[in-house]
Amino acid sequence: MSPGNINRYNIKNILIPPAMLFRQLSSVLLFRSVLGWSGFPKWLARHSLRSIPVSAGAVGMGCIGFPNHPVWEVTNRCNLNCIHCHVEGGSQMDDELDTDRAKDLIDQLAAVDEFRMLVYTGGEPFMREDLFELMEHSMKAGFVNVVASNGTMIDDEVARDLKKTGVAAVAVSLDSNNCLVHNNIRNNPHAYESAMSGIRSLKKEGILLQINTTAMDINFDEMGSLIELVEELGSAIMLMYQLVPVGRGFEISGSALDMDYNKKLLAFLSEEQKNRSVLIEPVAGPQYWAYLMERKGINSERWLNKVNGYFQGCTAGRGLVYIKANGDVWPCPFVEVKAGSIWHSSFSHIWENSEVFITLRDRENNLKGACGSCRYNSICGGCRGRAMAYSGDYMGEDPSCFLTKAHKEKQPLVRKGAEVGSVV
Repeated sequence: MSPGNINRYNIKNILIPPAMLFRQLSSVLLFRSVLGWSGFPKWLARHSLRSIPVSAGAVGMGCIGFPNHPVWEVTNRCNLNCIHCHVEGGSQMDDELDTDRAKDLIDQLAAVDEFRMLVYTGGEPFMREDLFELMEHSMKAGFVNVVASNGTMIDDEVARDLKKTGVAAVAVSLDSNNCLVHNNIRNNPHAYESAMSGIRSLKKEGILLQINTTAMDINFDEMGSLIELVEELGSAIMLMYQLVPVGRGFEISGSALDMDYNKKLLAFLSEEQKNRSVLIEPVAGPQYWAYLMERKGINSERWLNKVNGYFQGCTAGRGLVYIKANGDVWPCPFVEVKAGSIWHSSFSHIWENSEVFITLRDRENNLKGACGSCRYNSICGGCRGRAMAYSGDYMGEDPSCFLTKAHKEKQPLVRKGAEVGSVV
């Protein structure tokens, strides 16, 4: 990493306190140990230094990247109409934050000590005309910028502008290495070709590449060849989402992975990971960490206490926070529960005092059903999004968990979760 890159990534904030970096390294080394990750030296040599800004604020490995960072849906607008979109992206929301209000939100987020990295997502974030102005503002506020995009609006000029505005990584969505499958999921005949062109532009500028994938019945058999492509593309990180039937995903809920396929996917990922130089992390599959521990035979109470904090499982509201385009604050993009709104309260007040966040942060005492009595609730906790989608209770049991046989058949889906906006 060159001195210029260090300044651009505000590396001083990332390394303070130094203990945080050691926790990050310890988490990856623990992951390597329980998995038998022989590809780790390749990942370490190729990607580890450039991954430090992306994992800024990390205290362990868990769902949706790393804990302790905000994900901001800067717009609901999108140029695609993907069949599984949790946002139901399309037209602009009437009450989307304008530029001044958006900058004020950035300043509020920057005031939270734990936050060092800000993820811009959508919809499609590049549909927002002031995106680069906002990213320049967050860079000056001390944030490392990360963008999650469908990749179709990225060209060489956009990639150059991304580099100028402190973007450490761009996550591009790819749902198959088969262009027809990807295009069908994205509802656009040119989506795959355009995304690959965007990836090439990012690589020209040396911007760290992350690939985001959503596993479902439609593309489940494509996962092996897709991981091979991700490796060839030189991606440092791959987030393997599972379809959570919210938003437009509700309409294809039959494609969501059940208990058996959840286990099959996580077992498959653990085998694929061994020889790969890309770090593959499950999203909406928090059972992964407990599964790895069980398979290794290190699942005693003593070991579980040791790894608690390195393997986090579900991070909804316990580190991850999701801000909607209109300023509503959610625990997670898949947990459709409003903890508050920045129109009515400061972000820090919501973050520290919301009943929703307080409840989620004490999952050892507040989880219900099989998740509540499970010995792995500290390193797994079940997917709160799936629990919400099937029961309407974000603290209910995860119906796709295979760690215990106590789970019953999936309940009927609940179309929308109730708004729980209680802020002390």
